[in-house]
Amino acid sequence: MIDPLAPVVPPGSLRARPQPEFALPGGMRLRPWTPSDAPALVEACLDPEIRHWNRPGSLTGPEAVDRIARWEARRQAEAAVVWAIAPAAGGPAGDPVRGRAVGLIGLGDLDLAGGSAEFLYWLLPAGRGAGVMVPAVDRVSRWAFEDLGLHRLRLTHSVANPASCAVATKAGYPLEGTMRGALLHADGWHDEHLHARLRTDAAPA
Repeated sequence: MIDPLAPVVPPGSLRARPQPEFALPGGMRLRPWTPSDAPALVEACLDPEIRHWNRPGSLTGPEAVDRIARWEARRQAEAAVVWAIAPAAGGPAGDPVRGRAVGLIGLGDLDLAGGSAEFLYWLLPAGRGAGVMVPAVDRVSRWAFEDLGLHRLRLTHSVANPASCAVATKAGYPLEGTMRGALLHADGWHDEHLHARLRTDAAPA
């Protein structure tokens, strides 16, 4: 029998292991953020599309370095885990843009005891149009279910953002409902679609 009071994932399970890296189709990979990725994070905070859907605020270079450090601190606290989406290789070995981050994906609101977390992601213009986000969501999902042991992952987005809706459904996250007036954007309150996937769900085709 299952003990409903026992944690789904024991505390310490996330910080006890190094953050994994994953290969993605198209020569991309997921890897931890590093201080050298700060320019990409500053750029993301200035990108109109990212600002509209994700509300990242604005950052200077040093502030971006601090935020990247806080992401690792949050992973150690088992509150979140965040990856950079970047080329696995590119350009000559001395090229300063070699492997530069073009996007972010992660799990926030992480609740090991309850067995759940929520996706967050964005792509810079350099990362858009190549179809990288669906396999990234699926790969992080498989790690969260099979390796970490979570039970349920959710993905939410504004109903006015059909691109995120397509990512969710293609990655095996069916629509569960609409949360009314759930998130404040620059143009007012937006209804949000709620998608979710369980560890027991079939993987997407």
